[in-house]
Amino acid sequence: MRQAIEMGRLKTLETDGVSSLQARVFEEIEGAILSGAFAGGESLGELKLSAELGVSRTPVREALRQLELEGLVKIIPNKGAVVVGVTEKDIEDIYVIRMRIEDLAVRWAAESMTDEDCKALWEVVELQEFYAQKEDAERLCEMDGTFHEAIYRFSRSKPLNHMLTGFHHYIRHARSISFKSSGRARASVGEHRAIAQALSERDGEAAARLMVDHIEKAKENLLKSLAQREKMG
Repeated sequence: MRQAIEMGRLKTLETDGVSSLQARVFEEIEGAILSGAFAGGESLGELKLSAELGVSRTPVREALRQLELEGLVKIIPNKGAVVVGVTEKDIEDIYVIRMRIEDLAVRWAAESMTDEDCKALWEVVELQEFYAQKEDAERLCEMDGTFHEAIYRFSRSKPLNHMLTGFHHYIRHARSISFKSSGRARASVGEHRAIAQALSERDGEAAARLMVDHIEKAKENLLKSLAQREKMG
């Protein structure tokens, strides 16, 4: 198991209520898996995790059971939990689903966005352009999530917002790999600017077309980046 504590993903938790504690343990282990701190095929021992987290084995055991339901780990008899992680097919499926649902999100956003919403979205784009000039891939990846999540909120649909935010969270490690590949970050910012312009003009049709094209390009770049990473070992 990788040194998750040294990487800052896992930290000691206070025992401030059973349900709260279990939720926090789950979030910490899930975060370590999705960030790549725990690699696919890695064994997650209850005893070691409980020591690293500073909790008893019970909330760890419950968290691992929940992670199995999420498809992120597989509990094997006499062996324990093994990380499944997010597969390449998972990523491809998520991007295809996003293309369908974000088409709807951006159309609804075009109908419901206020002038203040538009101003907030442009501020995100301008920050992205600033970080692109600095070639700060980590902050660009964060701001990419901020841009999309703002549109989810502006759609004024709680179910859609919840679903799409979950997808972004689920593939955040893969997205960070994509943003480090040559040229993609700057291209993405330009695509976001075009989407923001269409939304400012309340042109839902154009915004949806641009969004679908943007996600398709992001998917192609991500899968290419993952393939190259796999070749390099």
